[in-house]
Amino acid sequence: MLQRKQSIWLLIAALLNAGVIFFDLYRWHEVANGVDVKHEIRVTNNYPMFIIVLVCTVLPLVTMFMYKQRKRQVMMTAFNIAAVCGLNAQMLLKIGHEAKLSTAIASGTYWIGAALPVISIIFLILAIVGIRKDDKLVKSMDRLR
Repeated sequence: MLQRKQSIWLLIAALLNAGVIFFDLYRWHEVANGVDVKHEIRVTNNYPMFIIVLVCTVLPLVTMFMYKQRKRQVMMTAFNIAAVCGLNAQMLLKIGHEAKLSTAIASGTYWIGAALPVISIIFLILAIVGIRKDDKLVKSMDRLR
């Protein structure tokens, strides 16, 4: 049943999580010795965050093909939401750590990569709702037999 709505939501969530690899999480400028230096925090520069992003990208794709095991689909999607929340926490800790090291980071801005995991959580929640509706439909059909 790959043509169900939750498959689309899971695919979008996987693409959003993969997009975190390509975009910066945080950018700031610092003046050092009269030269304006651009700094950024990327997932590819931090090994633990990169591993979490890979898990968050692959897990919805694997979950999409478990359409016969709807309870396991819900559990894996909930685990993916927890992993994305962990990624957000790791990202905020990394930015806070960099803020202690640099005085100019306070004037920086969050970039597109920081917003993608939050949007991904929304699509994962929509996938759980779709999986539960599908499960409810299957159970109602079993009652009619």
